Amino acid sequence: MAPSLNKLFIGTGVALVTPFRKQQETVDFTKLEMLIEHIISSGVDYIVALGTTSEAATMTESERSAVQGFIVETVAGRCPIMLGLGGNNTLSVTDTIARTNFDGISGLLSVTPYYNKPNQRGLYQHYRSVAEASPVPVVMYNVPGRTGVNMTAETTLALAADCANIIGIKEASGNLQQVMDILRNRPDNFKVISGDDALTYPMITLGADGVISVMSNALPAEMSQMVRFAMKGDLKKALPLHYRMLPLMHAIFEEGNPSGIKALLEIEGQITNVLRLPLVKVSKPLYNKLSTLYNEGFRG
Repeated sequence: MAPSLNKLFIGTGVALVTPFRKQQETVDFTKLEMLIEHIISSGVDYIVALGTTSEAATMTESERSAVQGFIVETVAGRCPIMLGLGGNNTLSVTDTIARTNFDGISGLLSVTPYYNKPNQRGLYQHYRSVAEASPVPVVMYNVPGRTGVNMTAETTLALAADCANIIGIKEASGNLQQVMDILRNRPDNFKVISGDDALTYPMITLGADGVISVMSNALPAEMSQMVRFAMKGDLKKALPLHYRMLPLMHAIFEEGNPSGIKALLEIEGQITNVLRLPLVKVSKPLYNKLSTLYNEGFRG
C-alpha cells in the first residue's frame, strides 16, 4: 500500500547513482539491479531516480527513459520512487513532464533553474508552472552551489502556501538560518529534506524530515539507522553514527559528485568506477583516502 501524502518522503531517500560499463560507457543494468536490491534490503525509505547523482545530464532521452523504467520495474512497489526532472527552461520542463510516464512514480524532484539566474519572482512562477503541470506531488530542490541561485525562505514558504501540489523542499543551501526560517513557518505536512549528508543530523534535530542522501548508496544501513534514531529523538544513538560517517561524508565530495561516491562504491565492490565526461574519476590520493576511511571504519 502506498504511503499517505503526509508520510510520503519521510526518512532516508537515496540519490541513486547510475553504474556504467567500461565498454562504451553504457548503462550497467546488472549492477544497477544489484545496487537497488542492496539499498532496499538495508532499510532505506525511498529512492530518487535520475537526480544529479545519477549523471542524468549526460544521458540521452532514451537512456533516461530506460533507466527510469528499469528502476520502477526493479523496485516493484517496495518503496516510493521520486523522479528527478528539472531545467532552466520552464516550458521545456513542463513539456517533458507532459511526455513522461509517471507509472510507479510517487513524486517529482525539480531543481531550481540554473545558469540563467532568475530572481525570486521568476523562481516562484517557474515552480507554479511545474506544480500545475505535474500529475504527482512536487519537491523543490534548492542547491545554489550547483545552480548559481538561492531560493529564499520567503519564496519557498510562498510556494508552499500557494501550491497544494508542492509538498516539500530538498534544502542544500548549507544555510541553517534559512532552513530554520522555513521550518519555523512552514505549513502543516510541508516536508523539509536535507540535501547535504553532513548536515542531516543537525537539520533533523531542528525539525527536518530526513535526507536525500548520496552516502546511502554506499552505507544505506548506517545512514538509515542514523536518520531513524535522530527522527525518534534518540540522539545518543544517532550522534555516534553521524560522527562515524562524517569523514567519509566530507571525502566523497572533495572532487565532485558522483565522482567520490562512485569511487567508494567500487571500493565496496558494488560497481565499476566509470563516469561520463565532463566528470572524471577522483585522483589517486583521494581514492586511497576513501579506501582507508572505509576500511578502517566500515569494512568487515
